[in-house]
Amino acid sequence: MTDLHTRFRTLDDLRTPDLWREIEGRALAVEPRPVRSLAWVLIVVMLLLTVAIGGAALIGSGILKLPVSVDASATPSSTPHESTSASSTPVEQRPPAWTATGNMDGVRSGHTATLLPDGKVLVTGGSIGYFSGELLASAELYDPGSGSWTATGSMAAARDGHTATLLPDGTVLVAGGVGSSGELASAELYDPRSGTWVPTGNMIETRFTHTATLLRDGKVLVAGGFSGGDSGSTLASAELYDPSSGSWTATGNMVAARQFQTATLLPDGTVLVAGGWDGPSRGLASAELYDPGSGTWTATGSMAAARFTHTATLLRDGKVLVTGSGDLASAELYDPGSGTWTATGARAEARSTYTATLLPDGKVLVTGNGDLASAELYDPGSGTWTATGNMHGARSYHTATLLPDGTVLVAGGLSSSGLDALASAELYDPGSGS
Repeated sequence: MTDLHTRFRTLDDLRTPDLWREIEGRALAVEPRPVRSLAWVLIVVMLLLTVAIGGAALIGSGILKLPVSVDASATPSSTPHESTSASSTPVEQRPPAWTATGNMDGVRSGHTATLLPDGKVLVTGGSIGYFSGELLASAELYDPGSGSWTATGSMAAARDGHTATLLPDGTVLVAGGVGSSGELASAELYDPRSGTWVPTGNMIETRFTHTATLLRDGKVLVAGGFSGGDSGSTLASAELYDPSSGSWTATGNMVAARQFQTATLLPDGTVLVAGGWDGPSRGLASAELYDPGSGTWTATGSMAAARFTHTATLLRDGKVLVTGSGDLASAELYDPGSGTWTATGARAEARSTYTATLLPDGKVLVTGNGDLASAELYDPGSGTWTATGNMHGARSYHTATLLPDGTVLVAGGLSSSGLDALASAELYDPGSGS
């Protein structure tokens, strides 16, 4: 700043008005003649030199900036901040497709599949066939990077029809199911870091075909299902697992006893339970809501159709898509704001014991069922279904897991005969640009 002030004072000392008056006086004193005198020429030269020196000082200080000359012949490549549509590279579009990936170590159906924090998929339990009676305690991991499966630690108990829930600390809670001696109350935790299982507290009741939902506070709500016990009945009871203590506590009973129902955590933290089987006689169209704050259940709007072994998918707009059950191809949407259900587009195929997976683009992928290898996509924007590529083979009682790269891993299940379990797995790629 001191240097700049010095330069400004130097410019101020140029007494420009006095200089012009002297030039004017001398010009008037000299008679006009065709050739200017040497003195006049020297004065003009001195004036030009003074102006040049002052201008150089301004430019050197950075106060005065000269205009930049731009070459009019420059090409777009010489102006990197500009882009034209002609220079953009078209993005390659891929159609949806199914590709085979590595087989599991063994056949299984009725198992669970859980996406772990590291991107691998943990598959647990199940059975080797519909009538085989051989239940599995084994577990294995799928690595999307290599497309291969590796065995990991086995559970303490063989289980089918159990639940598996990823907890906030990265461990997986497996609870209930049916074992070699009947329905189970036991639960255990899988630690991905060690690849081992440790027992945790037993549930209050034995349960099979129940639901398990991770709540916002990190606890797990288990509801309904079938319990052998002395009488063998469908349950209305519910209980909470607390990871911090490893224990279970009873919470409010549901309005209706249910098994094969669905349970969906809604954006407001409540849980929607819909449909199911009441045990001896019929499927259910009723639905109810669990409030974690009060630990109570309240009835909400009923579906248009009774459903069990159906699916429920939370959509991006907060509504819940419920579809399937037996020979039903119909679908309905639950609106949490109004507590009501409305019909939406019906699928091309009736499905039961299938999977429904929310894709990154907001559509829902439905796969399998009995002798079906077909798959369909639900578009919430239009409320319609469209066919997408067929799987390599028909399967039911399988699992479908959305992977971090946007593909879907479909694994195991029963073959088209409905008797034999599968070891095969495949990947669904939603494609791009569709």
